[in-house]
Amino acid sequence: MTLARRLVAEGLGSAFLLAIVVGSGIMAERLAGASVALALLANAIATGAGLVALILTFGAVSGAHFNPLVSVSAAWQGQLPAAQLAPYIAAQLAGALAGVMAAHAMFELPLLSAALHVRTGPSQWWSEFVASFGLLGVIIGCSRTRPGATPFAVAAYITAAYWFTASTSFANPAVTLARAASDTFAGIRPADAPGFILAQLAGAATATLLFGWLYRPAPETGSP
Repeated sequence: MTLARRLVAEGLGSAFLLAIVVGSGIMAERLAGASVALALLANAIATGAGLVALILTFGAVSGAHFNPLVSVSAAWQGQLPAAQLAPYIAAQLAGALAGVMAAHAMFELPLLSAALHVRTGPSQWWSEFVASFGLLGVIIGCSRTRPGATPFAVAAYITAAYWFTASTSFANPAVTLARAASDTFAGIRPADAPGFILAQLAGAATATLLFGWLYRPAPETGSP
């Protein structure tokens, strides 16, 4: 695949991912009334289902990263040329912002609006470290042992992480920045985004080191 095709795939996939996350959050909040738990459940199920579809759709074109953490890890492991890392991240960021705007337009909201949802503090940052560490662990482990199951494993993990982390598992800097421009159920206050992103980067780096070692192929032994 040409780089242009891969970048379009990353941009489109990231856009649809954010449209799913933000759009399902708006719909869930409107239909669930005062039940935050029900709204979160609907948001998590929609995100997990969407992830399976998107990874299966775009995986063969770009690898279906949709996440700067995944791209940085892939470049670190030699799976993505270093010269393509910045274009990948740019496509993901642009696509994520476009996805937020698309979701807002579907629900007749301003295309962009600074979020007011406070998400900060040690428990939130630790949650993002754990969420990102686990996500990269799932991706590295599954892609090296049973790649066909990776889309389903990633989606299952994210659905679960919506519930077992205090932050509801952003685990993605592009998602974090885009959700800062959405004053909806899925939003995060712009001032809180840097703390999330630093924690995500730390979790992803730790996972890449650990799981890269854990799943390193055994060295071949020569014949005596």
